[in-house]
Amino acid sequence: MIAREEIFEVVRGYDRKGITIGVIGSHSALDVLDGAKDEGLRTLVVCQRGRELVYTRLRRLCDEIIVLDKFADIMRPEIQEKLRKRNVIWVPNRSFVVYCGWKRIEDEFRVPIFGNREMLKIENREEVEKNYYWLCEKAGLPTPKEYSSPEEIDRTVIVKLPHAKRKVERGFFICSSPEEYRKKVRLLIEQGIISEEDLKLQRIEEFVVGPVFNFNYFYSPLKDETEFLGIDRRIETNLDGIVRMPAQDQLQANVTPTYIIVGHTPATIRESQLNMVFKMGDAFVKASKEHFPPGIIGPFCLQTIATSEFVNLETAELRYVVYDVAVRIGGGTNIYLGVGSQYSKLYFGFPVSMGRRVAMEIRRAAEEDRLEEIVT
Repeated sequence: MIAREEIFEVVRGYDRKGITIGVIGSHSALDVLDGAKDEGLRTLVVCQRGRELVYTRLRRLCDEIIVLDKFADIMRPEIQEKLRKRNVIWVPNRSFVVYCGWKRIEDEFRVPIFGNREMLKIENREEVEKNYYWLCEKAGLPTPKEYSSPEEIDRTVIVKLPHAKRKVERGFFICSSPEEYRKKVRLLIEQGIISEEDLKLQRIEEFVVGPVFNFNYFYSPLKDETEFLGIDRRIETNLDGIVRMPAQDQLQANVTPTYIIVGHTPATIRESQLNMVFKMGDAFVKASKEHFPPGIIGPFCLQTIATSEFVNLETAELRYVVYDVAVRIGGGTNIYLGVGSQYSKLYFGFPVSMGRRVAMEIRRAAEEDRLEEIVT
């Protein structure tokens, strides 16, 4: 792990009036870039050759475009030096972690990261013991019941493992018994959706019935405050098409659901539920500070399922089960670029996207000479 003091030395040499926000050209980059331009900051996007068209077309967003043969080439020392010379504060997204690897980011990426680089690995639930399930437990946040073996399956479960061909995607499936598990495993291996090798990475957990709400938060070290900015829901192929069919037609269609995320939609929540939403965000931030100091910095997302169980009848607070966590800017936040997240106006008096909220924090830190508080 690169010592935080080493990153402090880098950022101390930066021109505070010439800060550039940098990002991988994928996932939520447009949100980051647009937010930076709204705040008057320079932008730099690193693209993989063949995937730069979006950013060359939308030139207003990009002061500089660096095109590399592959995303992982950003780890080359000469590329990192170029970023440091441009006073880059790097905003990590999921593509950055997937294509470069969390271990290399921890040990080799000597560019100041907006956020906690040590926490990026907790999203790789199958690779690290102290993953987001572990942290949610420490925070007192409920997660789905886990099964240690297919033979223990006694109710409807969802089996989580990577897609066989695109590891950034999902090879999830649902079953209700050990026999159905084995049948679906054989079918999905034959279809090339999952692999025999990846079964060792699987997580079998209870399928919690209820609507999905992805809560998007922002923790500001400069204010020591957790903000709840918006909610999104996922659109997944071909699952969304299947659920629009009546049950009888679903059975006749005999289509295997897939869970590849292709988009997001906005959502709101009843005002009576906001107490619980705020409590969950605060609990996660507190636990992150205790177990991954300095804790979460900037955006994070708790992906939840609302159950029909009341936690508190007097306040009408429902129980929300956390099934996934993002500890950086999320793909679902970019549906608000240019218009702002639903609840952001309640904080600032005007709508703010997550990308702009990131830029606001970086700009303020630069102006107040507090960049060391927001980078690792």
